[in-house]
Amino acid sequence: MSEQEPITTPPPPGPSDTPVLGRLLQDLASEMNLLGHGFAAASGLHATDVQALLAVMRAAPGPAGEPGGITPGRLGEELALSSGAVTAVLDRLERAGHVRRTRDAADRRQVLVHYLPGAGRMAAEWFAPVARRTEAVRGEFTAAELAAVARFLGRMTGELEELRRSR
Repeated sequence: MSEQEPITTPPPPGPSDTPVLGRLLQDLASEMNLLGHGFAAASGLHATDVQALLAVMRAAPGPAGEPGGITPGRLGEELALSSGAVTAVLDRLERAGHVRRTRDAADRRQVLVHYLPGAGRMAAEWFAPVARRTEAVRGEFTAAELAAVARFLGRMTGELEELRRSR
């Protein structure tokens, strides 16, 4: 969408508007996918690298310092990639300075992939406008409405993940 085109908000779907809701979800997924591809291209990464980076970031240590990291095997499961493809992705991400691989302190046979904190600068700059727009839209909704949206999106994500894994 160009900067000159107005952003239109469709009317909220009613109980019989299931196709409208499905289309809105498809449109949202498509726009998010296109943003991810844009970030990948601007960063010199593959689209799969960005998905891997997001998975590694989700596994990063929490604010209380609890252990983080993701195993290459788990990363492969999350992204439906072979072990060879995971190795290639991790090699690219490591060369680009986004991640590092370490041995698990509890089990030295286990490798963990960690997100490097300083590596998020380009992502933060790229996605800052997304965050601003998200906050602006979020401000248009009540806490109860946001809770319903969060519940719906969480359930949809879970159902789609289950479907993907079962195939």
